[in-house]
Amino acid sequence: MKNSKKHQKITGCLDRSECPITNTLDLIGDKWTLLIIRDMLFLKKRSFNEFLDSPEGIATNILTERLKRLEEHGIIEKRPYTRSPLRYEYILTRRGRDLQPILIEMIRWGNLYIEGTFVPPRKILE
Repeated sequence: MKNSKKHQKITGCLDRSECPITNTLDLIGDKWTLLIIRDMLFLKKRSFNEFLDSPEGIATNILTERLKRLEEHGIIEKRPYTRSPLRYEYILTRRGRDLQPILIEMIRWGNLYIEGTFVPPRKILE
């Protein structure tokens, strides 16, 4: 991922240090955020209820907060898909899609070192 003028920087994150790992973890480093991104990237989930159906069992208040944070930082966009009742779908932005290599490496690491982990189809890892 190249840094260019096309990539608008996220501001207001340097609360603790200037370390890029620290600041990235502050944005996306908790379990639930990464699982939402996983569901969007690999399972093509888009709606609030689809995220709730994940086997990890995220609570609705946590899901609401994580989706809001991801939207605030430009990692996802929220779009209405029905008007009555008003319901939204969540779409990864380029910034969000650029997280895919990180998650693929986490899959590879987990498959290598954690016995019994699900091995996804080869096309996901390529």
